[in-house]
Amino acid sequence: MKELNIKVEGMVCNGCENRVQNAVKQIDGVENVVADYKTGTATITLSKDVRKEVIKEKIEDIGFEVKD
Repeated sequence: MKELNIKVEGMVCNGCENRVQNAVKQIDGVENVVADYKTGTATITLSKDVRKEVIKEKIEDIGFEVKD
């Protein structure tokens, strides 16, 4: 298992966290996602290799911004 931490801008509440988590969980190879609006991060556990660009695109598609 591999863990990936991504900075996500624009989350302001628990609902935002849930939207990010639900979107990223749809990606094949994502085992678990924990988003935290207070720290502006999403911690993603991967069961196989997933390109960061795929995750970034999924998050940005729902209206949030990913910072490198």
